[in-house]
Amino acid sequence: MRVVFFGTAEFAVPSLERLARSSHEVVLCVTRPDRPQGRGLRHEPSPVKRSAQRLGLPLAQPERLDARVCEGRAAEVGALAAYGRLVTRDVLDAFPRGMVGVHPSLLPKYRGAAPVAWALLNGETRAGVTIFRMNERLDAGELILQEPVAIEPQEDAAALTARLALLGAETLVRALDALAGGRARLSPQDDSQATCAPKLTKEQGRIDWGQPAEAIARLVRAMTPWPGAATAWNGEPLKVWRASPRASATSGKPGRILRVEPDRIAVAAGNGAIDLLEVQPAGRRKQSVKEFLSGHTLRPGDQLG
Repeated sequence: MRVVFFGTAEFAVPSLERLARSSHEVVLCVTRPDRPQGRGLRHEPSPVKRSAQRLGLPLAQPERLDARVCEGRAAEVGALAAYGRLVTRDVLDAFPRGMVGVHPSLLPKYRGAAPVAWALLNGETRAGVTIFRMNERLDAGELILQEPVAIEPQEDAAALTARLALLGAETLVRALDALAGGRARLSPQDDSQATCAPKLTKEQGRIDWGQPAEAIARLVRAMTPWPGAATAWNGEPLKVWRASPRASATSGKPGRILRVEPDRIAVAAGNGAIDLLEVQPAGRRKQSVKEFLSGHTLRPGDQLG
């Protein structure tokens, strides 16, 4: 089939590249306009734009998305992954076979912008990808294919998202093959089972040391790579990128450092304690606790937060 692909973020790149290798033809790639990024606020292309340019695909970056972007392409279907903007009815209607979306959750659970992070925050043991026919409601269209996966015990949001991006790419091509061959079986979502996964804020990354150690460890995993789990030490911001609940039974005032070992810092939580394994002081790069301790002196009794 002739496909118009919509995508912006890194999650969408495997889907675009897999489509380009498939029997389907990508007649246009639509991505968001270049945006200022970094300290210099230089306009940078999206990951999908870079991929489309490498593949030599036709590219469009409309400020305002409407059906005109698809004119003259004779496209049969649209495919969307991590585009970052709601699609209006006129765009959905521009394709004889409609539009399909790639979503990194087992819909109807975790509809919204941050499904992987919320699944980790909530302690889910299973995640997955869904290919669905899009409608005007957010992530609420008919299901075409779903593929579940187990969440690894120490897997963070960055690693799980990358894994689901690859799985989503393969599942998307299978779904398009089924649509092209008339084999697709669509089923409605059960709205009564729907849960929301709204966009994260920086404030949600703030560590509450009064929470149980398991909950803090989940927060650290869920907030990687953005916004990062954050606390403070000596009045300066400190991000925590890897942490694990401490096996030994220890307790103390939440946020108080209990032990300082060569490769970890044990901190009291509301229930139990947690080992910090990788951190990032203000203005510095991520580093192991071993490296951090070579330039900073922390002692039992010091307070975080």
